[in-house]
Amino acid sequence: MVLLPDDEDPLPDLDFAKDFYAKYDAKEILGKGASSVVRRCVEKSTHKEFAVKIIDITNEGDGSLIMENQRLETLKEIQILRLCAQHPNIIELHDSFESETFMFLVFELCKKGELFDYMTEVVTLSEKRTRQIMRQLMEVIAFIHSKMIVHRDLKPENILLDDNFNIKLSDFGFAVIVAHDEDIDTGELFGTPGYMSPESIKRSMYPNVPGYGRPADMWAAGVIMYSLLVGSPPFYHRNELRMLRMIMEGKYSVSTADFQDISETAIDLIKKLLVVDPKERLTAKEALQHPFLARKDKMREGFDPKRKFKGWVYVMIASRYLQISHRAQPTISISRVRENPYAVRDFRKLIDSGAFKIYGHWVKKRGQNRAVLFENVLGKEIKK
Repeated sequence: MVLLPDDEDPLPDLDFAKDFYAKYDAKEILGKGASSVVRRCVEKSTHKEFAVKIIDITNEGDGSLIMENQRLETLKEIQILRLCAQHPNIIELHDSFESETFMFLVFELCKKGELFDYMTEVVTLSEKRTRQIMRQLMEVIAFIHSKMIVHRDLKPENILLDDNFNIKLSDFGFAVIVAHDEDIDTGELFGTPGYMSPESIKRSMYPNVPGYGRPADMWAAGVIMYSLLVGSPPFYHRNELRMLRMIMEGKYSVSTADFQDISETAIDLIKKLLVVDPKERLTAKEALQHPFLARKDKMREGFDPKRKFKGWVYVMIASRYLQISHRAQPTISISRVRENPYAVRDFRKLIDSGAFKIYGHWVKKRGQNRAVLFENVLGKEIKK
């Protein structure tokens, strides 16, 4: 085994992976999975940086069958990524290698990291930023669905950001290709709790329930949009079975204080994505036509004196209005903040941000839902 300085994970033996190591230098760890490690690597001939996912296809003890299944699943992921090649918002598979014990998938390097980490940093996003992310996500979903691909594990951890904060959908390990009129008919549950669709959960829990298909990705997209705007996911409970029941029943709220500054069009899109009946749920193409995503955040080109003068007039009027409204704004008493700081929006965002910075790594390491960091309802439920 090859050890990197100050690294806790050894690299695969050079004898078993000579093709990869002849072409690349592996560097520090960027992330870990159950049976894989992601490292930064540098292509020797070009000095370009990439990310390599090193997948262990060995099985200690019993079972060459498990090893072969792991290998076949990885080959399926490679096939799907090649079907999706050249899409600007899907992670690019640059290279791949296979040895007796490891598989190497070399991807483009997204230095801004996961959308999950970005959400942890900013807590909530503006509607404009949410619209940019969701529009790109819907375009990606529409693209993969046109190729009969169901991702099955859409979540912020599987969405990367490039240097310009454009999204790159990644991790197609659970993805499947289905026939045009075919559903996924399996009792095994795939995906991440909190993002699973009602129909996929029901299929795994009850006999004689129809399969599920592409609408399952649209449900996950609705959960992501809700989380971007609010900071917490719509479905969470410490008891996972109760959380799954909440999902199956579609029990979530858009009437909390967090939605006071969110537009009706944004809320309407969330409601049309988080529909329990998959037949009534928006498709990706329909979502792109929704007023929230169809709205264009235009940048003015050229110089128009008349428009510029009118703009300055509006700025002066708005400035005057804000001065008046600011003087009339009620103050927040110290006693109220002391009694319940979480009820004050600005304080709540500050508290959430601090919690994310301190405990965010624990959530990712444990595979927890990020809502455990700040779900204000939990304390009340524990006391009952």
